[in-house]
Amino acid sequence: MKLAYFVHDLTDPAVTRRVRMLKAGGAEPVVLGFRRAERAPGSLEGCAAVDLGRTYDGRLGHRTLAAAQAAVRTVQWRGLLAGAEVIMARTLEMLAVAEAARRSCGLRAPLVYECLDIHRVMLGSGPVSRGLRAVERALMRRCDLLAVSSPAFLENYFRPVQRAPLPVMLLENKVLELGGEAPRPAPPPPGPPWRIAWLGAIRCRRSLDLLTDLAARRPDLLEVRIHGRPALTEFDDFDAQVARTPGVSFGGAYAAADLPRLYGEAHFSWAIDFMEAGQNSAWLLPNRIYESGRFGAVPIALQAVQTGRWLAERGFGVRLEDISGLEAFLEGLTPDGYAALRAGLEAVPLDAFRAVESDCRRLVEGLRNPRRGVGSQGEASGSSMAKLAA
Repeated sequence: MKLAYFVHDLTDPAVTRRVRMLKAGGAEPVVLGFRRAERAPGSLEGCAAVDLGRTYDGRLGHRTLAAAQAAVRTVQWRGLLAGAEVIMARTLEMLAVAEAARRSCGLRAPLVYECLDIHRVMLGSGPVSRGLRAVERALMRRCDLLAVSSPAFLENYFRPVQRAPLPVMLLENKVLELGGEAPRPAPPPPGPPWRIAWLGAIRCRRSLDLLTDLAARRPDLLEVRIHGRPALTEFDDFDAQVARTPGVSFGGAYAAADLPRLYGEAHFSWAIDFMEAGQNSAWLLPNRIYESGRFGAVPIALQAVQTGRWLAERGFGVRLEDISGLEAFLEGLTPDGYAALRAGLEAVPLDAFRAVESDCRRLVEGLRNPRRGVGSQGEASGSSMAKLAA
Protein backbone atom coordinates (compact mmCIF):
# COMPACT_ATOMS: atom_id res chain seq x y z
CA MET A 1 0.00 0.00 0.00
CA LYS A 2 1.50 3.31 -1.09
CA LEU A 3 1.06 5.95 1.61
CA ALA A 4 1.89 9.67 1.46
CA TYR A 5 2.96 10.89 4.90
CA PHE A 6 3.09 14.66 5.54
CA VAL A 7 5.12 15.53 8.66
CA HIS A 8 6.08 18.65 10.59
CA ASP A 9 9.73 17.63 11.13
CA LEU A 10 11.69 15.13 9.04
CA THR A 11 14.38 15.10 11.76
CA ASP A 12 12.04 14.11 14.62
CA PRO A 13 12.90 10.59 15.88
CA ALA A 14 9.20 9.96 16.46
CA VAL A 15 8.58 10.50 12.75
CA THR A 16 11.27 7.95 11.91
CA ARG A 17 9.65 5.49 14.31
CA ARG A 18 6.26 5.94 12.65
CA VAL A 19 7.78 5.38 9.20
CA ARG A 20 9.40 2.17 10.48
CA MET A 21 6.05 1.05 11.80
CA LEU A 22 4.26 1.80 8.54
CA LYS A 23 6.87 -0.14 6.59
CA ALA A 24 6.71 -3.09 8.98
CA GLY A 25 2.94 -3.15 8.54
CA GLY A 26 3.20 -3.45 4.77
CA ALA A 27 2.95 0.18 3.64
CA GLU A 28 5.30 1.92 1.22
CA PRO A 29 5.56 5.46 2.61
CA VAL A 30 6.59 8.58 0.74
CA VAL A 31 7.45 11.24 3.33
CA LEU A 32 7.07 14.98 2.76
CA GLY A 33 7.83 17.48 5.48
CA PHE A 34 9.57 20.42 7.01
CA ARG A 35 12.60 20.12 9.26
CA ARG A 36 13.74 21.76 12.50
CA ALA A 37 17.42 20.92 11.98
CA GLU A 38 20.03 22.49 9.73
CA ARG A 39 19.85 19.67 7.18
CA ALA A 40 17.19 17.25 6.09
CA PRO A 41 17.76 13.52 5.71
CA GLY A 42 17.91 12.28 2.13
CA SER A 43 15.56 9.43 3.05
CA LEU A 44 13.81 7.96 6.09
CA GLU A 45 14.20 4.24 6.69
CA GLY A 46 14.87 3.79 2.98
CA CYS A 47 11.77 5.77 1.96
CA ALA A 48 11.80 8.86 -0.25
CA ALA A 49 11.82 12.07 1.81
CA VAL A 50 10.91 15.46 0.34
CA ASP A 51 12.31 18.47 2.20
CA LEU A 52 9.83 21.38 2.31
CA GLY A 53 12.21 23.74 4.11
CA ARG A 54 13.11 24.70 7.64
CA THR A 55 10.73 25.80 10.40
CA TYR A 56 11.40 26.68 14.04
CA ASP A 57 10.03 25.88 17.49
CA GLY A 58 7.81 28.61 18.90
CA ARG A 59 7.40 30.51 15.60
CA LEU A 60 3.80 29.69 14.76
CA GLY A 61 3.44 32.53 12.27
CA HIS A 62 6.45 31.39 10.27
CA ARG A 63 5.21 27.79 10.27
CA THR A 64 1.76 28.89 9.07
CA LEU A 65 3.28 30.87 6.22
CA ALA A 66 5.58 28.00 5.25
CA ALA A 67 2.64 25.60 5.19
CA ALA A 68 0.61 27.99 3.03
CA GLN A 69 3.49 28.32 0.57
CA ALA A 70 3.87 24.53 0.40
CA ALA A 71 0.13 24.11 -0.16
CA VAL A 72 0.14 26.27 -3.29
CA ARG A 73 2.86 24.23 -4.98
CA THR A 74 1.49 20.77 -4.29
CA VAL A 75 0.69 20.08 -7.93
CA GLN A 76 4.41 19.56 -8.54
CA TRP A 77 4.20 16.36 -6.50
CA ARG A 78 1.63 14.75 -8.83
CA GLY A 79 4.07 12.14 -10.11
CA LEU A 80 5.47 11.38 -6.67
CA LEU A 81 2.04 10.89 -5.10
CA ALA A 82 0.41 9.03 -7.98
CA GLY A 83 -1.19 5.81 -6.78
CA ALA A 84 -1.19 6.70 -3.08
CA GLU A 85 -3.91 4.73 -1.30
CA VAL A 86 -3.76 6.74 1.95
CA ILE A 87 -2.80 10.34 2.75
CA MET A 88 -1.67 10.82 6.36
CA ALA A 89 -0.81 14.16 7.97
CA ARG A 90 0.93 14.72 11.30
CA THR A 91 -0.19 18.06 12.90
CA LEU A 92 -2.70 20.63 11.69
CA GLU A 93 -0.37 22.59 9.44
CA MET A 94 0.53 19.40 7.58
CA LEU A 95 -3.13 18.43 7.31
CA ALA A 96 -3.70 21.63 5.33
CA VAL A 97 -0.79 20.79 3.02
CA ALA A 98 -1.93 17.18 2.65
CA GLU A 99 -5.50 18.12 1.72
CA ALA A 100 -4.22 20.65 -0.81
CA ALA A 101 -2.02 17.92 -2.33
CA ARG A 102 -4.90 15.45 -2.43
CA ARG A 103 -7.07 17.91 -4.33
CA SER A 104 -4.44 19.30 -6.71
CA CYS A 105 -3.10 15.83 -7.55
CA GLY A 106 -6.57 14.38 -8.09
CA LEU A 107 -6.22 11.69 -5.42
CA ARG A 108 -9.20 9.82 -3.99
CA ALA A 109 -7.26 8.31 -1.12
CA PRO A 110 -8.65 8.57 2.44
CA LEU A 111 -7.21 11.40 4.53
CA VAL A 112 -5.94 10.67 8.07
CA TYR A 113 -5.27 13.39 10.66
CA GLU A 114 -2.63 12.36 13.21
CA CYS A 115 -2.75 14.65 16.24
CA LEU A 116 -0.28 14.02 19.07
CA ASP A 117 -0.57 17.32 20.96
CA ILE A 118 -3.19 20.03 21.42
CA HIS A 119 -1.18 23.26 21.20
CA ARG A 120 -2.22 25.97 23.65
CA VAL A 121 -3.05 28.36 20.80
CA MET A 122 -5.88 26.01 19.79
CA LEU A 123 -7.54 26.51 23.19
CA GLY A 124 -7.49 30.31 23.45
CA SER A 125 -10.42 32.70 23.14
CA GLY A 126 -8.81 35.26 20.82
CA PRO A 127 -9.31 35.63 17.07
CA VAL A 128 -6.22 33.59 16.14
CA SER A 129 -7.35 30.64 18.26
CA ARG A 130 -10.92 30.82 16.98
CA GLY A 131 -9.67 31.04 13.42
CA LEU A 132 -7.38 28.02 13.78
CA ARG A 133 -10.17 25.95 15.31
CA ALA A 134 -12.41 26.89 12.40
CA VAL A 135 -9.72 25.80 9.94
CA GLU A 136 -9.26 22.53 11.81
CA ARG A 137 -13.01 21.84 11.82
CA ALA A 138 -13.22 22.53 8.09
CA LEU A 139 -10.30 20.22 7.34
CA MET A 140 -11.63 17.46 9.61
CA ARG A 141 -14.86 17.44 7.61
CA ARG A 142 -12.72 16.23 4.70
CA CYS A 143 -10.91 13.59 6.76
CA ASP A 144 -11.71 9.92 7.07
CA LEU A 145 -9.92 9.13 10.34
CA LEU A 146 -8.54 10.94 13.40
CA ALA A 147 -5.52 9.34 15.11
CA VAL A 148 -4.67 10.52 18.64
CA SER A 149 -2.04 9.37 21.14
CA SER A 150 -4.20 9.86 24.27
CA PRO A 151 -7.93 9.34 24.87
CA ALA A 152 -7.95 12.55 26.91
CA PHE A 153 -7.46 14.55 23.69
CA LEU A 154 -10.76 13.16 22.49
CA GLU A 155 -12.53 13.62 25.84
CA ASN A 156 -11.35 17.19 26.48
CA TYR A 157 -10.97 18.71 23.03
CA PHE A 158 -12.12 16.85 19.94
CA ARG A 159 -15.50 15.83 21.37
CA PRO A 160 -16.60 18.89 23.39
CA VAL A 161 -14.82 21.66 21.48
CA GLN A 162 -14.49 20.50 17.88
CA ARG A 163 -17.29 17.92 17.85
CA ALA A 164 -15.19 15.81 15.48
CA PRO A 165 -17.52 13.49 13.49
CA LEU A 166 -14.75 11.00 12.67
CA PRO A 167 -13.78 7.45 13.53
CA VAL A 168 -10.91 7.71 16.02
CA MET A 169 -7.84 5.51 16.34
CA LEU A 170 -5.75 5.53 19.52
CA LEU A 171 -2.04 5.34 18.64
CA GLU A 172 -0.09 5.13 21.88
CA ASN A 173 3.57 6.20 21.85
CA LYS A 174 4.91 2.73 22.57
CA VAL A 175 8.45 1.48 22.06
CA LEU A 176 8.71 -0.15 18.64
CA GLU A 177 10.32 -3.61 18.80
CA LEU A 178 10.63 -5.46 15.53
CA GLY A 179 13.42 -7.86 16.49
CA GLY A 180 13.64 -10.41 19.26
CA GLU A 181 12.59 -9.60 22.81
CA ALA A 182 15.37 -7.79 24.65
CA PRO A 183 15.75 -8.42 28.40
CA ARG A 184 14.82 -5.59 30.75
CA PRO A 185 17.97 -4.14 32.37
CA ALA A 186 18.69 -5.16 35.96
CA PRO A 187 17.82 -2.42 38.47
CA PRO A 188 20.65 -0.15 39.62
CA PRO A 189 21.80 -0.37 43.25
CA PRO A 190 19.19 1.36 45.41
CA GLY A 191 19.84 4.91 46.57
CA PRO A 192 20.10 7.39 48.03
CA PRO A 193 21.01 9.31 46.06
CA TRP A 194 18.06 8.32 43.89
CA ARG A 195 18.62 8.89 40.17
CA ILE A 196 15.91 10.35 37.94
CA ALA A 197 16.15 10.16 34.13
CA TRP A 198 14.36 12.93 32.21
CA LEU A 199 14.34 11.98 28.54
CA GLY A 200 12.67 13.18 25.36
CA ALA A 201 11.25 16.62 24.61
CA ILE A 202 12.60 18.78 27.46
CA ARG A 203 10.28 21.76 27.63
CA CYS A 204 8.99 22.25 31.20
CA ARG A 205 10.63 25.15 33.04
CA ARG A 206 8.87 24.36 36.32
CA SER A 207 10.20 20.79 36.26
CA LEU A 208 13.74 21.99 35.60
CA ASP A 209 13.52 24.54 38.41
CA LEU A 210 12.23 21.97 40.90
CA LEU A 211 14.76 19.27 39.99
CA THR A 212 17.78 21.59 39.96
CA ASP A 213 16.72 23.22 43.23
CA LEU A 214 16.26 19.88 44.99
CA ALA A 215 19.50 18.43 43.58
CA ALA A 216 21.43 21.53 44.70
CA ARG A 217 19.99 21.42 48.23
CA ARG A 218 20.06 17.66 48.64
CA PRO A 219 22.96 16.09 46.70
CA ASP A 220 22.71 13.22 49.18
CA LEU A 221 19.15 12.54 48.01
CA LEU A 222 18.88 13.17 44.26
CA GLU A 223 20.75 12.97 40.94
CA VAL A 224 19.15 14.00 37.63
CA ARG A 225 20.26 12.92 34.17
CA ILE A 226 18.66 14.76 31.27
CA HIS A 227 18.84 13.55 27.67
CA GLY A 228 16.96 14.70 24.59
CA ARG A 229 16.04 17.87 22.76
CA PRO A 230 15.41 20.87 25.03
CA ALA A 231 13.01 23.54 23.77
CA LEU A 232 15.39 26.40 24.49
CA THR A 233 12.65 28.99 23.98
CA GLU A 234 10.98 27.72 27.17
CA PHE A 235 14.00 28.38 29.45
CA ASP A 236 16.00 31.47 30.40
CA ASP A 237 19.32 29.62 30.00
CA PHE A 238 18.94 25.85 30.04
CA ASP A 239 22.65 25.05 29.66
CA ALA A 240 23.75 27.42 32.42
CA GLN A 241 21.10 26.22 34.86
CA VAL A 242 22.19 22.61 34.39
CA ALA A 243 25.91 23.40 34.44
CA ARG A 244 25.80 25.20 37.78
CA THR A 245 23.87 22.44 39.54
CA PRO A 246 25.94 19.56 40.97
CA GLY A 247 24.27 16.22 40.42
CA VAL A 248 22.39 17.39 37.32
CA SER A 249 23.76 16.57 33.85
CA PHE A 250 22.63 16.96 30.24
CA GLY A 251 23.74 14.27 27.81
CA GLY A 252 22.27 15.68 24.60
CA ALA A 253 20.33 13.79 21.96
CA TYR A 254 20.18 10.02 21.89
CA ALA A 255 19.15 7.16 19.60
CA ALA A 256 16.53 4.50 20.24
CA ALA A 257 19.34 2.01 20.82
CA ASP A 258 20.45 4.08 23.84
CA LEU A 259 17.16 3.74 25.72
CA PRO A 260 17.93 0.49 27.59
CA ARG A 261 21.15 1.98 28.95
CA LEU A 262 19.78 5.43 29.80
CA TYR A 263 16.73 4.12 31.61
CA GLY A 264 18.57 1.10 33.00
CA GLU A 265 20.97 3.40 34.87
CA ALA A 266 18.11 5.27 36.58
CA HIS A 267 15.78 4.41 39.43
CA PHE A 268 12.99 6.68 38.16
CA SER A 269 11.87 8.54 35.07
CA TRP A 270 10.38 12.03 35.14
CA ALA A 271 6.90 12.00 33.56
CA ILE A 272 5.63 15.38 34.81
CA ASP A 273 5.07 18.35 32.53
CA PHE A 274 3.65 21.82 33.27
CA MET A 275 4.35 23.54 29.95
CA GLU A 276 0.60 23.64 29.21
CA ALA A 277 -0.80 22.83 32.65
CA GLY A 278 -4.53 22.09 32.70
CA GLN A 279 -4.50 21.56 28.96
CA ASN A 280 -2.15 19.50 26.80
CA SER A 281 0.16 18.67 29.71
CA ALA A 282 -2.77 17.21 31.65
CA TRP A 283 -4.06 15.19 28.69
CA LEU A 284 -1.00 13.69 27.00
CA LEU A 285 0.54 10.23 27.37
CA PRO A 286 4.25 10.88 26.76
CA ASN A 287 6.78 8.53 25.16
CA ARG A 288 8.71 8.33 28.42
CA ILE A 289 6.08 6.33 30.31
CA TYR A 290 6.29 3.57 27.71
CA GLU A 291 10.07 3.75 27.35
CA SER A 292 10.78 3.77 31.07
CA GLY A 293 8.26 1.02 31.71
CA ARG A 294 9.86 -1.13 29.03
CA PHE A 295 13.38 -0.57 30.34
CA GLY A 296 12.81 -0.58 34.08
CA ALA A 297 12.81 3.02 35.37
CA VAL A 298 9.76 3.66 37.56
CA PRO A 299 7.77 6.65 36.22
CA ILE A 300 7.00 9.60 38.49
CA ALA A 301 3.78 11.39 37.53
CA LEU A 302 0.99 13.50 39.00
CA GLN A 303 -2.00 11.42 39.99
CA ALA A 304 -4.66 13.84 38.74
CA VAL A 305 -3.57 14.00 35.08
CA GLN A 306 -3.96 11.46 32.28
CA THR A 307 -0.44 10.08 32.79
CA GLY A 308 -1.19 9.37 36.45
CA ARG A 309 -4.50 7.76 35.58
CA TRP A 310 -2.79 5.53 32.99
CA LEU A 311 -0.28 4.38 35.61
CA ALA A 312 -3.02 3.81 38.19
CA GLU A 313 -5.03 1.66 35.78
CA ARG A 314 -1.97 -0.59 35.42
CA GLY A 315 -1.05 -0.52 39.10
CA PHE A 316 2.50 0.81 39.02
CA GLY A 317 4.58 3.96 39.18
CA VAL A 318 4.85 6.85 41.63
CA ARG A 319 1.76 9.08 41.54
CA LEU A 320 2.27 12.31 43.46
CA GLU A 321 -0.63 14.42 44.64
CA ASP A 322 1.52 17.52 44.15
CA ILE A 323 5.00 18.14 42.76
CA SER A 324 6.08 19.55 46.13
CA GLY A 325 5.80 16.03 47.55
CA LEU A 326 8.85 14.74 45.64
CA GLU A 327 11.38 15.52 48.38
CA ALA A 328 9.35 13.86 51.11
CA PHE A 329 8.75 10.81 48.93
CA LEU A 330 12.47 10.36 48.21
CA GLU A 331 13.39 10.97 51.87
CA GLY A 332 11.06 8.23 53.00
CA LEU A 333 11.99 5.72 50.32
CA THR A 334 13.86 2.62 51.49
CA PRO A 335 15.59 -0.05 49.39
CA ASP A 336 12.70 -2.39 50.14
CA GLY A 337 10.24 0.29 49.09
CA TYR A 338 12.04 0.79 45.81
CA ALA A 339 12.18 -2.99 45.24
CA ALA A 340 8.37 -3.06 45.62
CA LEU A 341 7.97 -0.24 43.08
CA ARG A 342 10.21 -2.06 40.63
CA ALA A 343 8.30 -5.30 41.16
CA GLY A 344 5.05 -3.46 40.41
CA LEU A 345 6.50 -2.28 37.11
CA GLU A 346 7.75 -5.74 36.18
CA ALA A 347 4.31 -7.23 36.85
CA VAL A 348 2.81 -5.20 33.99
CA PRO A 349 2.72 -7.13 30.69
CA LEU A 350 5.36 -5.94 28.22
CA ASP A 351 2.71 -5.27 25.59
CA ALA A 352 1.57 -2.29 27.66
CA PHE A 353 4.87 -0.64 26.72
CA ARG A 354 5.85 -1.95 23.30
CA ALA A 355 4.52 -2.32 19.77
CA VAL A 356 5.44 -5.37 17.68
CA GLU A 357 4.98 -6.41 14.07
CA SER A 358 1.36 -7.47 14.54
CA ASP A 359 0.56 -3.96 15.81
CA CYS A 360 2.15 -2.54 12.66
CA ARG A 361 -0.03 -4.71 10.45
CA ARG A 362 -3.18 -3.67 12.33
CA LEU A 363 -2.21 -0.03 12.00
CA VAL A 364 -1.80 -0.24 8.23
CA GLU A 365 -5.03 -2.19 7.84
CA GLY A 366 -6.83 0.45 9.93
CA LEU A 367 -5.47 3.19 7.69
CA ARG A 368 -6.47 1.28 4.56
CA ASN A 369 -10.06 0.90 5.80
CA PRO A 370 -10.58 3.88 8.14
CA ARG A 371 -14.37 3.89 8.17
CA ARG A 372 -14.54 0.22 9.11
CA GLY A 373 -12.14 0.56 12.05
CA VAL A 374 -9.93 -2.04 13.70
CA GLY A 375 -10.29 -3.52 17.18
CA SER A 376 -13.21 -1.25 18.11
CA GLN A 377 -13.44 -0.64 21.84
CA GLY A 378 -16.59 1.45 21.97
CA GLU A 379 -18.50 4.30 20.45
CA ALA A 380 -17.22 7.86 20.67
CA SER A 381 -19.78 10.48 19.67
CA GLY A 382 -20.89 8.29 16.83
CA SER A 383 -17.35 7.28 15.93
CA SER A 384 -15.59 4.06 16.81
CA MET A 385 -12.38 4.21 18.85
CA ALA A 386 -9.92 1.70 17.45
CA LYS A 387 -7.00 1.09 19.80
CA LEU A 388 -3.62 0.36 18.26
CA ALA A 389 -0.06 0.55 19.59
CA ALA A 390 2.35 2.97 17.99
